[in-house]
Amino acid sequence: MSLWWTFRLYNRYMDAVSSPQHLPYRGRLAPSPTGLLHIGHACTFWTACQRAIARNGTLVFRNEDLDPQRSKPEFARAMIEDLHWLGIRWQEGPDVGGPFAPYEQSQRRALYLETWRRLRDAGFIFPCTCSRKDLSTSAAAPNEGDDEPLYPGRCREKIGEAKAYDSPKGVNWRFLVPDGEALAFDDLRQSPQQFIAGRDFGDFVVWRRDDVPAYQLAVVADDAAMQITEVVRGADLLKSTARQLLLIRALRLPVLAYYHCDLVRDEAGVRLAKRHDALSLRALREQGLTPRDVLKMCAS
Repeated sequence: MSLWWTFRLYNRYMDAVSSPQHLPYRGRLAPSPTGLLHIGHACTFWTACQRAIARNGTLVFRNEDLDPQRSKPEFARAMIEDLHWLGIRWQEGPDVGGPFAPYEQSQRRALYLETWRRLRDAGFIFPCTCSRKDLSTSAAAPNEGDDEPLYPGRCREKIGEAKAYDSPKGVNWRFLVPDGEALAFDDLRQSPQQFIAGRDFGDFVVWRRDDVPAYQLAVVADDAAMQITEVVRGADLLKSTARQLLLIRALRLPVLAYYHCDLVRDEAGVRLAKRHDALSLRALREQGLTPRDVLKMCAS
């Protein structure tokens, strides 16, 4: 039986035992406090909020403040203030509490360490000592919306050394992807998607050498722990979903539903980023725009 069919059958099994369609709806907002939220965030988070309301579900706000260098308390405060101004409300979060607190990733390290140990003990990850120079001279450049280059596989043979590490600190830890496997999922907005491991993405980082859990690991661990059933986010993260499906399978977690919103772009056709200060919600508020004005921009 091919790996592709194995993955499909696994998904069907997980659908049967824990399908999001048969559980109370739980969605989430998961911004990072590394800058002010912009129109693109507003459109995506409004969609997430409306999908939760339509399903009489619960919306969770999770502050993804993993990066200690870039995350700032003033941006965390601004996220909550600006989304409240827009009219978005959530039932669980750092400002309102909830059964799965804490809702700040910087306070959830114990969960991430346990997830790292599970992956290490099961033989899914390996320590990578490649320098940035090593990777820059041999790895392919990332595509738009994907900031991780295709890994050349230099340290794959070190997977047998993984259990010798008591701590993830000091090296990058990468997930060993099954080269050639087709990872398919049915996106509720962007239609069926498929990515090939080893071609569309390589062995990806799950823990950074500076002892910070990587986005892929933290998101998978948190979504499972918080019992999220549907992920609403931007289409720039479609490839991340393929990576996360590999982690979900490795950790034997329920498969989620996914809805990837269309990206909002500037007049030049460039995807909006937090560097677009003029289009931040805070700047638009200060210019006198109303929440209704901002949401009209989502439909334009």
